[in-house]
Amino acid sequence: MIKIAVLGHGVVGSGVVEVIEKNKSAIEKKLQDKIEVKYILDVRDFPDLPYSDKFIRDFSIIEQDKEIKVVAEVMGGVNPAFDFVMRCIRSGKSVVTSNKALVAEKGDIILAEAKKYEVNFFFEASVGGGIPIIRPMHRCLSANEITEIYGILNGTTNFILTKMLQDNMSFPDALELAQQLGYAEHNPADDIEGFDACRKICILASLAFGRHVHPQYAFAEGISAIELEDVNLARKAGYEIKLIAQARKAKDNKLIVFVAPALISSDCILSQVKDVFNAVLIRGNVVGDIMLYGRGAGKMPTASAVVADIIDEAMHARYMPGFGWEPCNENIVQPQLEALSRYFLRFKNCSLFQIEKVYKNINVILEGEQIAFITECFSGIEHCKMQEQLEAAGAELLSAIRVLDL
Repeated sequence: MIKIAVLGHGVVGSGVVEVIEKNKSAIEKKLQDKIEVKYILDVRDFPDLPYSDKFIRDFSIIEQDKEIKVVAEVMGGVNPAFDFVMRCIRSGKSVVTSNKALVAEKGDIILAEAKKYEVNFFFEASVGGGIPIIRPMHRCLSANEITEIYGILNGTTNFILTKMLQDNMSFPDALELAQQLGYAEHNPADDIEGFDACRKICILASLAFGRHVHPQYAFAEGISAIELEDVNLARKAGYEIKLIAQARKAKDNKLIVFVAPALISSDCILSQVKDVFNAVLIRGNVVGDIMLYGRGAGKMPTASAVVADIIDEAMHARYMPGFGWEPCNENIVQPQLEALSRYFLRFKNCSLFQIEKVYKNINVILEGEQIAFITECFSGIEHCKMQEQLEAAGAELLSAIRVLDL
């Protein structure tokens, strides 16, 4: 019999137990063995649950129980999750997690420890919830050199931008609706400021390019400054605004890794990703473009991915070489201001004549009290210098959003 432990009984943790109980016969058929959740670690009591006898508060019970071969960490956050995961690994237990903060910040250390102790550390659910992303990248696309990744990795922000586009809602109204529907937290900063998506793209970049990308080096810009007028002007020009996470190779062995709002063509496949759905576009040098799409969060989709990892680890008791990435303590991320991009810009208190003296070859979308236009391609550093020139003449920048040609 395969006995497992679950660390945390929140939304995802309760979902993991539910999936195992609901699909036990199918899971056991795949495993060709019985499976049992022996322990659930939580500081709270759940006396009304049919499995209330499985709850414990002392982690060392799990750590010291030699019957436990796989542990699912679904607590969230870095501490105490990191300590618990490392102690599991050192006691010979494989670990699965849905914890994106843990993987993004400590993945290199955990993977190295798992290799040392010849156990596995899987994290399919840490990016994209129930969307299979990690396995396809590691296995199905292993014959490719992955050159670029673009993704809509946060359902909350995608829902807000969809409402702004389709229902002409302002950002504050769309955010309030997302909170009412349970898509956004009471404090939504992690989502709307891009931090959640940044952790996820760092995990994908680490896996694709083989070196740990620390989130503190990656740039994150959210959607809180996006106004309804920006959305409508972008649509007028044939674009939609999405919060896009991207990772690609740069010069000098560096990587471009950042999250920011961007105008993408209405013909681009990512522009069709609406509401709370997520999608990842992976570009391989052999296969070309692959897009993975689905619900990127939620109790059951995320629990589904966690349980799939549990099954995988239960079927592979020994360490699986070649999975993950190497530690990297240096900053391998190119400063985002050095990255080249076209820009959508909106100014007031200036004339088109003044703008055309500074920005060359522009595509004007709006001319009047405000002037909106799309520029040619240049670096963020160059954009800052040109912006300063106009502001010195009295112009006021209202919006600056990247334009991606995918």
